[in-house]
Amino acid sequence: AEAGQAESEQDIESKIEETRQRFKSEYVEESQDKYDSRDLEKLLKDDALVEGYLTWRHFVVEDTLKMIDESLRWRKEFNLNDLVESSIPRWMFESGAVYLHGYDKEGNKLFWFRVKLHVKDAKTILDKKRYVAFWLERYAKREPGMPLTVVFDMSESGLSNIDMDFVKYIINCFKVYYPKFLSKMIMYEMPWIMNAAWKIVKTWLGPDAISKLKFVTKSDIQT
Repeated sequence: AEAGQAESEQDIESKIEETRQRFKSEYVEESQDKYDSRDLEKLLKDDALVEGYLTWRHFVVEDTLKMIDESLRWRKEFNLNDLVESSIPRWMFESGAVYLHGYDKEGNKLFWFRVKLHVKDAKTILDKKRYVAFWLERYAKREPGMPLTVVFDMSESGLSNIDMDFVKYIINCFKVYYPKFLSKMIMYEMPWIMNAAWKIVKTWLGPDAISKLKFVTKSDIQT
């Protein structure tokens, strides 16, 4: 068993190296300014980061490269390495709609989205996306390698609170931008009126994320 384990570790190491080399030759050389140089440096030094991407893409290097490309482009677009609290509007922190608080039974930090406090607004969507990125990046730096449990608290929410663009973005954060970050996704008190929207969301999640999904009601928590 030990020999097999060592071999698989060697396989992982060679996949990490292959991913790095191919990313440099196939993506970076043609257009380096697509990415933040700090992210590239981390990619070349941090084995756990590359392994995270590979694991989430089932060690298919081709798919992993696309994921890294999308992830690093997003990081540059949102200027994640320089995103600080003062660059986020104060009202975002005060709204209580998105926050990190508490732990689940397995000791994973809870990332809350209180859906009833979310109102779709094209003028503020970028700030909201930046705010989510700010918390994820802060957590990733403070607790490297520690997964999060995402809780969509849908109690008292209705159709006016649904923002499919924002939901898709949150899913992408865990599907693409922060690999291996998702412990589970809890849908708390989802009203039946959300069923149609939920069917669309499900198609975005993909099998890996769907397997981490749990629907919970108030009675489940009280027992």
